[in-house]
Amino acid sequence: MFDIGFIEMLLVAVVGLLVLGPERLPEAIRTSSKWLAKLKRGYNEIKADVERELGTDELRTQLHSESITKRFEKDKQQLEALDQQAQSANIQLLDSLALFEEKPSQPDSFDGD
Repeated sequence: MFDIGFIEMLLVAVVGLLVLGPERLPEAIRTSSKWLAKLKRGYNEIKADVERELGTDELRTQLHSESITKRFEKDKQQLEALDQQAQSANIQLLDSLALFEEKPSQPDSFDGD
């Protein structure tokens, strides 16, 4: 939630120690921790309520399945095009073989001397 690193936390602790003093600092830390926990809990509850009301999980699932279906259809069309090309090439090959078989090779005639 908050992007606070170790250095920032150490700086806040030193400033707190200087401002509040060693007697009041532990109580201030406890109080601020309680308030932060309440704030975080409230944020998570509101977030869950909004997600539940909007149905984001259902929308996310539906969008994911639609994208998979679109990809499947696209791949299916590509495979059908490749299949047609393969069938066309097969027909051409068979026609070429048939022409080759129909033309008998005529033996070269040698006139005997």
